[in-house]
Amino acid sequence: MKEDIDSSNIPRHIAVIMDGNRRWARKRGLPAAFGHKKGVDTVKKIVEAASNMGVKALTLFAFSTENWKRSGKEVNALMSLLRQTIRKYSTELYENNIKLMVSGRVKEMPPPLNNEIAEAIERLKGGKKMVLNIALNYGGRQEILDAVNRILKARPGKITEKEFEKYLYTYPLPNPDLLIRTSGEMRISNFLLWQSAYSEIYITDVLWPDFTENHLRGAILEYQKRQRRFGT
Repeated sequence: MKEDIDSSNIPRHIAVIMDGNRRWARKRGLPAAFGHKKGVDTVKKIVEAASNMGVKALTLFAFSTENWKRSGKEVNALMSLLRQTIRKYSTELYENNIKLMVSGRVKEMPPPLNNEIAEAIERLKGGKKMVLNIALNYGGRQEILDAVNRILKARPGKITEKEFEKYLYTYPLPNPDLLIRTSGEMRISNFLLWQSAYSEIYITDVLWPDFTENHLRGAILEYQKRQRRFGT
């Protein structure tokens, strides 16, 4: 019998390190691009499932600042896939009342992708049901450095944690309640270093292309069994 999740205790914000696309492809003797395409299918299913469960914000780690070190062929394929996905998927997001947000050094992305992102954000700005936040060209340490430099430029004197958060890429989203990592790796890979200080962490061996609504449900059930302490 499937255990029901408590609808009164749904994480407001879930962040996901979507790991395992390349391993999924390798296990099948396929190029990495096939794993990334399959990963996009999973993104669509999980966005819909999270929205239907009452999650208010979903942040997905799509491309890190370190990913530029991969082969040029793979990076180019990823950029093309991201552009195509944003263009085609924005209609579905609009119909499902989902707002799009992008966190990271987006201006450093290729201009065609940048333009596609800007158009989609504008089109989806009225979404009220859930925020889909894509971490793109994102690095947690770089985010903190960028925030510090913006603060130094904007104002002198001391600053509180609450004020500091206004300079992060993810503002005004709340900090994630639950951080999920697929593929079994035991690290957070420079992702949301400030924001995840008190997030509940859930790690599964499932590769991202194989991650389903039931796996998301299992992560939320585990979250609901924990007692959050926030350092106390």
